[in-house]
Amino acid sequence: MTSDSIIAYKTIVRKEVNRFLRIWAQTLLPPAITQTLYFVIFGKFIGSQVGNIQGVSYMAFIVPGLVMMAVINNSFSNVVSSFFSSKFQRNIEEMMVSPMPNWVIVAGFVTGGLMRGLCVGAIVFGVSIFFTNPIISHPFFIILFVTLTAIVFSLGGLLNGIFAKSFDDVSIFPTFVLTPLTYLGGVFYSIHDLPAFGQILSRFNPILYMVNGFRYGFYGFSDVHVGFSLLMLIVFIAAMTTLSLYLLRKGVGLRA
Repeated sequence: MTSDSIIAYKTIVRKEVNRFLRIWAQTLLPPAITQTLYFVIFGKFIGSQVGNIQGVSYMAFIVPGLVMMAVINNSFSNVVSSFFSSKFQRNIEEMMVSPMPNWVIVAGFVTGGLMRGLCVGAIVFGVSIFFTNPIISHPFFIILFVTLTAIVFSLGGLLNGIFAKSFDDVSIFPTFVLTPLTYLGGVFYSIHDLPAFGQILSRFNPILYMVNGFRYGFYGFSDVHVGFSLLMLIVFIAAMTTLSLYLLRKGVGLRA
């Protein structure tokens, strides 16, 4: 990595971080309020009737899922909105014709999404402490899974931004694909409580593995194999990074 590439990378990251910090009331505050409502409604009202799940109170059980939900949504939305805005304003063309390598562009936008995802995740976790006392059994796995998941969905946001042709296209994937997969990804329940067909179907949902890997870091149990979950994240990152670099090199979605 040359000094020019480092400067370019830092510049993009600084722009991305300043972007969501400058409008923190729109980027950091709403997730905290939304997740607080989840804690109150699902944790307090419904959770009191559910009881324990694998020896953990329902309120504590949903903490990792709600944190991961916030990380997924915010890392994705940060990159897709920022990248598409750069396309709309023709800023991305200036980056493409500069000596800046394409991998620096990808790394810069993804790092911005990662930073926002981690910030929101930390805020939501802080909110959870007012409702329960989550146990941290394996901090390494917590950091590893939340970081890799934020990177995956930052790359997903980048791909969405590359293919999007209008502002309407930016919201189609999160609304019709990402949100249903997240809610059906074991955030609010264990797949062991589902019928056999539901368990099989759930295993095709990649978010299930991310949520359960993250939950394993807290309580030491998971509905799926943690090693497979980790491998899947690594494969996703490698594949999506390769695809992003290829699309940028070909100028797909960037040129008229």
